[in-house]
Amino acid sequence: MKKAPLKKRISYWFDNRMSGGSAGLIRLLAIVSLAIILVIAVVIFLCGLNEEGGFLAAFWDSFSTVINAWMPSFEDGGLGYLILMSAAAIVGLFITSVLIGIVSSAIEEKINDLKRGTSEVIEEGHVVVLGFYPGEYTLLQQLVLAAAGRPDCVVVVDDMEQEEMQQYIRENVEAPKNFRIICRTADIFDPKALERCAVANCRSVIISPTDDFRTTKALLAVSTIIHAAENEKVRVGAIVSRAEYRFPPSIAARHNVTTLQTKETIAKIIARSCMEPGLSETFREIFNFEGSELYLIDLPEAEGLTFGELTVRLDRAVPVGVFRNGSTTINPSPETRFGKEDRLLIFSEEKDRAVIRPVQELPEIRMERKNIPELPGSVTIIGGDESLYTVLQELPEHVMKVTLARIREEYREEVLRIGEERDFTVSFYDKNLLKTGALTELAKTSEHVVVLSDYEKEDDAADMDSIFLILNLRDIRTRLDLHFNITAEMRREHNQNLLISDDHTDFVVASNMSSLLLAQLSEGPELISAFREILSNKGNELYLKEAEKMQLAGRRSVAEFRMAVLQQGYVLIGCLFAESGESVFNPPLEDEIELGEKDQLIVIGEE
Repeated sequence: MKKAPLKKRISYWFDNRMSGGSAGLIRLLAIVSLAIILVIAVVIFLCGLNEEGGFLAAFWDSFSTVINAWMPSFEDGGLGYLILMSAAAIVGLFITSVLIGIVSSAIEEKINDLKRGTSEVIEEGHVVVLGFYPGEYTLLQQLVLAAAGRPDCVVVVDDMEQEEMQQYIRENVEAPKNFRIICRTADIFDPKALERCAVANCRSVIISPTDDFRTTKALLAVSTIIHAAENEKVRVGAIVSRAEYRFPPSIAARHNVTTLQTKETIAKIIARSCMEPGLSETFREIFNFEGSELYLIDLPEAEGLTFGELTVRLDRAVPVGVFRNGSTTINPSPETRFGKEDRLLIFSEEKDRAVIRPVQELPEIRMERKNIPELPGSVTIIGGDESLYTVLQELPEHVMKVTLARIREEYREEVLRIGEERDFTVSFYDKNLLKTGALTELAKTSEHVVVLSDYEKEDDAADMDSIFLILNLRDIRTRLDLHFNITAEMRREHNQNLLISDDHTDFVVASNMSSLLLAQLSEGPELISAFREILSNKGNELYLKEAEKMQLAGRRSVAEFRMAVLQQGYVLIGCLFAESGESVFNPPLEDEIELGEKDQLIVIGEE
């Protein structure tokens, strides 16, 4: 094989050095400068051009002239000396110019690198959020609220440009000065890229709600880092829509991974909310950090007291359950006595606000739960995929008729089977709802309308279909003076914000509810079993109960209401006033509240 010419090899070597970055260029420049200085010093010394001093003096003269790019004067020496020093000054001028250019380029390169957000994070005990979506800020806002004013740090990681993420967050998320939100640009599916975000040193990783495929890849990348670092304290929270994408239990336990099925959860909330307007807002109140939320606390003063005694004596917080032997029991028997090792599950604005009041005399209240049958109801459901099955299975018992529109053929057989199993009639409405006449005909026969999202479409496209359907339903309701309520599933929070709020429309936003749950899991992972029970159709659930049906219309103190509700098997956490539509959660024990017959009690219990 023929060797490349020397000129080409030198050019190739030089090109490689030039492409080595600023550090390589500075090293090359230093070597060249030193070589020139030595050559000039040797020539001066050997030719005796410097009249005074030896080689060191010649070297110093050469060095200072090159570095300063200073032209000698006639008094400095003879002609030869002046020629060599002038050459050194010209070389020095060239070297200085090149050095300034290299340094300027290096600084610019570093600034651009910082702007790209690829620098390393050296935080500890922080929260890492993988994925960022403009318009979706609930998760970050909840993490700010969860910090409750204490110093904290959240690192947001996405492949979006850092400057762009920072701009969106600055404009939409209010955070105190001691709460830092750091943005980094990285591939959230690459373990090597995520290592720069100090994932191994954080306290929790949250994968921002997205599709199951992206969520699973991000979970695998994070699990790889945690496994390599052998840090068992890092907890990982994620939302998936389908059961088949949930991590196997043994692997999830080993890597502290908690996944919730958002489609199943949203379907259950929709099924419950469609018959109880206002319930979806109550769910949001329980799962967000603005106002009251669930906490597990150590309360030594509760030792020896029963759950019933705590119910009428615990102020600034509502006792909801007990954490014992690694599991949470919601709404235990009133006779359940708290032990030394037990922790108390409360519903409160802050975890350290609970106070046990002295024993007070309360009027004798003896009440038993009365099963007052609900009037038969009907529900109209528009759209949906497999989540429709969960909605139908979770509908209240008094639903006798379900009308389905825009239902694909492959779902109908299973829908009919569920209807037969639940003992309600199912009918299909197959007319084109894009025609106003068909939608009007359907609306006239509806008591409760549920609009489900089309998951075969992209988020924004599906939400826009739902928005136009809701606008037309509202128009029909206003023009014809109808009284049906609407419960709508939306995929993205920023799309729901496009609609004007309406007293007869409940929105269940998948990304919003998912963010609330993820924030709760990040701050209180031990509450996962309580959340799952409240969101399931087994055990204790959230209900709105009319005061008239619970025989509690009238004026009483909060302690009296708590006692009366407990005797009927529920835990009272708040009230919803029918006339104003306002909710009151966790009112003080000594406050007196007057409830009308149609006002509702917000309770947790078993049906």
